[in-house]
Formats: sequence, structure tokens, C-alpha cells
Amino acid sequence: MDSTTVFAVLWIVFFLQGMTPGLWLPALTNILVARGLGAWVPLVFVVPPLCALISPLVGGALADQRMAADRLFAWSSLIGSGLLAAAFGTLDMGLHPAWFVALLGLYSLVSGPSWGVLTTISLTHLSHGERQFPLVRVGATIGWVAGGLATSFVLMADTSPLAGYAAAALRLLLGIAAFALPRTPPLGQADGTWKSRLGLGAFSLMKHRDHCVFFVVTGLFSIPLSALYMYGPEFLKALGDQTPTGTMTIAQVLEIAGMLLLGPILARFRVKTVLSFALAFSALRFAMSAYAGVVWSIGWHIAGVALHGLCYTFYFITAQVFLDRRVEPGMRGQAQGLLTMVAGGLGPLAGAMVCGWLRQNFVTADGAGWDWFWGILAAMIAGCLAIFVALYRGRQKHA
Repeated sequence: MDSTTVFAVLWIVFFLQGMTPGLWLPALTNILVARGLGAWVPLVFVVPPLCALISPLVGGALADQRMAADRLFAWSSLIGSGLLAAAFGTLDMGLHPAWFVALLGLYSLVSGPSWGVLTTISLTHLSHGERQFPLVRVGATIGWVAGGLATSFVLMADTSPLAGYAAAALRLLLGIAAFALPRTPPLGQADGTWKSRLGLGAFSLMKHRDHCVFFVVTGLFSIPLSALYMYGPEFLKALGDQTPTGTMTIAQVLEIAGMLLLGPILARFRVKTVLSFALAFSALRFAMSAYAGVVWSIGWHIAGVALHGLCYTFYFITAQVFLDRRVEPGMRGQAQGLLTMVAGGLGPLAGAMVCGWLRQNFVTADGAGWDWFWGILAAMIAGCLAIFVALYRGRQKHA
């Protein structure tokens, strides 16, 4: 497979991978609230990251040691399609919400490794990984935008399980398309131990000071970020927006700009500099939403959501490239799995509980308290920035 074909196939797969959650995740809170299940929102956002705590590590270990990464991604996508359809089917049939939580948890368990595995495949086969990966990864962002716009303006499903059905159908298509990915056999050696099979060897990376600081800060940073899709659309609706799912896609529009800028930025600046600025602007982004709660102006919240797209790109895509630079080839799948576990499991798990507690204790029925809600989260990110700047050493740019 020539380099142009590899790039095109990866871009299409990333597009479908991003569009799938873009169809249902931003709308999930409003779908549950419309069915009188608002009290279940914190639990619904806790269970998927809880189920995804170990699966990214296992998936990374399989891709490193036992199974071709492209086949692992394809089959997990096909199985995930059925589980996602079944989950939203339980809402549609009016079954007890515990069924939805359980099936969504199984979906998260199966699909948990997908982002890390797809990143490993991309950085293995792209001829100029650091420059090309952001351009391939932007396909997922464009897909997310397309999914959100489709939910709000095509399907009219901001409060309907139809968004979930559409996502399940698209994930089925993703699984089929994934069989065209370039073959990516394991590069590491399995030693037959449970530690190896479960991908727990990735924790050896924590022995390095910079790696430890990076993973700890990433986990802490992911806690306030959970509020974006848990309560960002709800705040938009409280401010008068009738199509919050579509409005949320403005974050992904700015992500696209960030992807296009990231390659030259990484070539010019140290990783520590890029990550520090991402954290600083994230604190500002949450402060803007807090100010929207003070003046009750939707413009400030939308501006904060837009800035989120840039901040997310500059932190998490830089993080993936950072790991590919600093980790030996036989551990890269597990390293990406550990990043997924921290940023998509531990952080969101704690974030669902923390943000749910803040929502319950600071936001009142008449809409007061959103300023405190977002302001506290902004302060948490400022704390992450202080820890990172003080403790992360990094390499000089020439290294």
C-alpha cells in the first residue's frame, strides 16, 4: 500500500471513528432528561469510563504482542455497533435505565482500546508521523462535527434515541472499512504472564519522572473536562439555545484549525511549552463559561466551547505524539492504552462524580450557580498547570 493510499484510508477511518460519538454523546444528557432520567446522568457518565479502565491496556497489549492492531480495531468496532444499538433500544422501549447503563458499559469495554490502537496504526505507517498525524487525526474532528450537525439539523434527534441508532449503524460501517487498514502486526514479545496479557507493563513508564508527571496531570486535567459534554449542552439550553448538540460542534471546528497548526508548532516549540499553553488556555476557557453564568450571556459560553477545541488538540494530540517519541516500539500500543485509560477512564470516572456533585450542590432549579460550577473547574485546571510547570522537566528542543 503506497503512502497516499495509507493516508486516505486512515483519514476515512478516523472520520467514521469521530462521527460515531459525535452523533450521540453531546445529546446524551438531553436525551435522558427528556425521558425523566436526569438523575441518572452522573451514573451514565461514570459507568463507561469505569468499564474502560482496563480495556485500553489490554487492547494495547494485544496490539503490541499478540494480534494485528488493524484486525483488533475492526472486530471491536463491529461488536461495539451491536452493543450501542441495543443500549439505545432499551431507552426506546422504556425499559429500566439500568439496562441502558449496563449495555453502554459493555460498549465502552469493547471500544475502549479503539483510539489508542488507531493512533498506533497511524504512527506506525505514516511516512512523516509528527507532521502527518494531525492531518489524519483531523478526520475524526470533522466527523464529530458532521455527527453533531446531523443529529441537530438532519435527524432532529437532540432528545431522541434515534441519535444512538444512527451512531450504531455508522460504527458498523466503520468496522467494515477498518479491514482496509494497513496490516500492523505485533512488534513486542509476550512473556505469557498475566501482567503482560493485561498490559500492566505500561505502568513501568511511571518510573520516569516526566512520564509520571505527564500521566498524573493528564488524569487530573481530564476531571474538569468531563463537564463539557455532561453539562455544556444543558447550560446552552438554559441560556436559550434550541439546538445545543449542533452548537457544541463549534469546539470541533476550532479543533480542525488546531490540527492544521499543530505540525508546525511541534516543529518549533518544546512539548512542555505546547502542553503548558494548552492547560493555561483551558483554564481561561472554563472561566469564560463561568462569566457567562454571571452575566447570563450565551456568547461567552459559546466562546469557551470554541476555545475548548484548540486546547484539546494542543494537549491530547501533542500527548500522543510525545508518547510515540519517547517510548520504544514494542511498548507504544500499551503506552497509548495507558493514555486512553487515564484520559478516557480514570479522569472521566472521577470527573463524572465531581462534576455531578458540583451540579447538584451549586446549580439551582432557577439556573443560578453556573458561575460557581464553571469557576471551580477553571481553578482545578489552573492547579494542573502549576503542577506541570513546576515538576515536568522535558528535553531541550534539539534533543
